[in-house]
Amino acid sequence: MKLIDLHVHSTYSDGTLTPYELAKLAKDTGLTAFALTDHDTVDGIPDALSACQEFEIELIPGIEFSTEYQGKDIHIVGLELDWKSPRFLSEVHLFQDSRNIRNRKMIAKLHDLGNIDISWEQMEAAFGKAIWTRAHFARYLKDHGYVKEMKEAFSRYIGDDCPYFVPREKVSPAQAVRLIRSTGGIPILAHPLLYRLTEEGLLTLIEELKNAGLLGIEALYSTHTPEEESFVLRLARRQGLLISGGSDFHGSNKPSISLGTGRGNLRIPYELLEKLREARG
Repeated sequence: MKLIDLHVHSTYSDGTLTPYELAKLAKDTGLTAFALTDHDTVDGIPDALSACQEFEIELIPGIEFSTEYQGKDIHIVGLELDWKSPRFLSEVHLFQDSRNIRNRKMIAKLHDLGNIDISWEQMEAAFGKAIWTRAHFARYLKDHGYVKEMKEAFSRYIGDDCPYFVPREKVSPAQAVRLIRSTGGIPILAHPLLYRLTEEGLLTLIEELKNAGLLGIEALYSTHTPEEESFVLRLARRQGLLISGGSDFHGSNKPSISLGTGRGNLRIPYELLEKLREARG
């Protein structure tokens, strides 16, 4: 069976491996293909394409858009989109601007209300021009002694229900879905159970996204229990969505997650990608 991974991050967002290192690891792991889905950026795709040619594996160009829905971060993965399109790149810059606004507000909250020694310049010195996510803030808090583990940063400071969390502004998941479809891509609702929506709330979100062009849902995911996976599979069947799967690999930022296999529970067949391609038309 040809195995793939449709949700992978590099140093161009909040992963700790370069695109070259990802391609080598994918080859060593025995994957046939993987999707580079960095947060709100496609800047790592040229490096990944070059590396995948060297290691003779397939790269699926992708992105993971971070959006806001009812005060929560909702992530939409886009696969096989026209990542060189000027219109697409212009829209991506709007997503990046929204993220930068959010990051500045989060820095201000952490500094002014949390008494954290943090500034834009300090974050830039630590992480350069990568697209910063909350994982970068968690890493900063850990590296500067405010928390012992990155997960503590999410539970105390920057998780959805924490005092210093700031939601994204104005960018909706439906916008992301429509943008991906407009470039010929395949939009996927990523890790649907991480948003802690009620079943009714999740169904409402899915209906809105289907109306915008959603094609798939990430049922095969590193943190899903067998029961959770079965729930999402049933949900997909009921809602007429295809199945996607990915490890959400971040390197050492998520040390328990391995490329391709997650926590050892993943086997994502190439057939899933072929079905998604057929549905796109």
